[in-house]
Amino acid sequence: MTTTTNDPVRRVLAAALVALPCLFMLVFLMHFRRPADFFHFRLHYEQRPPEQTVTSLIRAQNRWPLVHDPHVIGYLGLPLFPLCAFAMYLAGKGRRPLASWLTMMVTITGTIYLGGIFGMWTAFYRGLGLVDPSQTEGAIATFKAMTTNQGAFLLTTTLGKLTMIGLVSQALVLSGRIKAWAVASIATGALLFLFFWDLDNWMLLGMLLMLAGFVPVRRALLQEEG
Repeated sequence: MTTTTNDPVRRVLAAALVALPCLFMLVFLMHFRRPADFFHFRLHYEQRPPEQTVTSLIRAQNRWPLVHDPHVIGYLGLPLFPLCAFAMYLAGKGRRPLASWLTMMVTITGTIYLGGIFGMWTAFYRGLGLVDPSQTEGAIATFKAMTTNQGAFLLTTTLGKLTMIGLVSQALVLSGRIKAWAVASIATGALLFLFFWDLDNWMLLGMLLMLAGFVPVRRALLQEEG
């Protein structure tokens, strides 16, 4: 016989399993200027010309509130990743304790570096809004150098991807504990996020799949054996 737990910790973790994908779907939706942009699927990321990005940010002069920036919303929502990782650990530790712990630590480690990625972009975008328009050319050159995919920038981005590798691994560890379709849904969603990094429509679909897969995890988390 199973009953629904009254453990407040498990209830918070169960809420995080819903909040994480919903919040990040909102973040990705905020990147689309019009609904039709969602349907422009590409197989690799093409960075917007730095001249356009820098010029528009300098011209805007940070006139919109900080919390209206999708990078800031995502940055503030990052603590949900460790909560979800711990929720998946609790759901799977009964059958595979060591594997559940190791994969959880990969997800949490990746989240630390993912914070670096969001922190960088938040600082870049808000910082450019403070630049005097007379310094636009220098700002463009600096932005190009700082966002070139090499060195420290490449290292931080690569390590941030450990988050999705960890979630894929955690989903596989839950095989036999939750439905096979849910395992496939979480793993596929995280892989879409991983393979189509920075492509908002693909990552939005990935989060939608993860939300569907998290429903059985949530159910397992809230059940107690009687």
